[in-house]
Amino acid sequence: MCYGFDGDRSLTDSLAARGLGRRTLLRGAALGAIGAGAAFAAAPAALAAQSQGGGHGHSLVPRNKISVQLYTLRSDLGGAAGYDATLRSLARIGYRKVEQAGYYGRTATELRRFHDSLGIRTTSSHEGISADDAALRTKLQNALILGQKYVNVPYLNSANAEDWYAWAERMNVEARAARRLGLRYGYHNHAHEFTTDLGRGRTPWDILTQELDPRYVHLEIDLYWTVRAAVELGERDPERFSLDVIRRAPQRVIQFHVKDRSAADGDMADLGTGVIDFPRIFRAHKVDEYIVENDTPDVTPLQSAEVGYGYLSS
Repeated sequence: MCYGFDGDRSLTDSLAARGLGRRTLLRGAALGAIGAGAAFAAAPAALAAQSQGGGHGHSLVPRNKISVQLYTLRSDLGGAAGYDATLRSLARIGYRKVEQAGYYGRTATELRRFHDSLGIRTTSSHEGISADDAALRTKLQNALILGQKYVNVPYLNSANAEDWYAWAERMNVEARAARRLGLRYGYHNHAHEFTTDLGRGRTPWDILTQELDPRYVHLEIDLYWTVRAAVELGERDPERFSLDVIRRAPQRVIQFHVKDRSAADGDMADLGTGVIDFPRIFRAHKVDEYIVENDTPDVTPLQSAEVGYGYLSS
């Protein structure tokens, strides 16, 4: 059953939605943030070195657990640089894992063959709820071809509680099908799951964590969005709010999306240049994958990816 949801459109809507509607949100003074002008002028290696400062510490996570969400590099992947050259550059930086967001005109088999030649593996993906069972089978078979471990729903949004109940029911169906094939099925958050009032004191996050079966569905927590939700809700300690989200959910949190938050305007920032205390969060909760992402890179997309890898691995 499709539950009236356009799964093919979900990913497109998700990616478009990430770039829209940002408010100007402040959270105190900067913690050694890099200025935008300096960031644009600096070479990638220098940016990576700078990103390790700001009191964030060193050797944050094991290198074999670092990945990158390819949406960060969408303008290069689908632009003049092209998919092949961009993936080769990621391999040179040190990435051995990627999270797919679209196939860029390739089949899963073609992507797998090319990634294998670079020593890169697609371990995860962002794909919407499937429109029907046939589409679900295709999605899961492609994930197996690519060698994935995780399949994640990237974005859902509604002010109607019944939509969230229906989506959770369908995700449970998809998650059970994924598990039968040895795949893990997850949900990736934004801020609105925590801030949308659905009536009777409920939020989308309340419904999702209540209804998603923790035996089959895990959470991919996007730390920028939990911090932003905390700020919007007036929480004084956004990192504690994020950790409470992780601890209170019945579902396991086994992946992080890692992008920083600008002190100047609350927008997304390259890792290590903003105000989120990642070491505090990482010490409290370890995950299987730390996925670098920045929807609005401060420098070029590839430099942003390099800054992120340098920050997490050095």
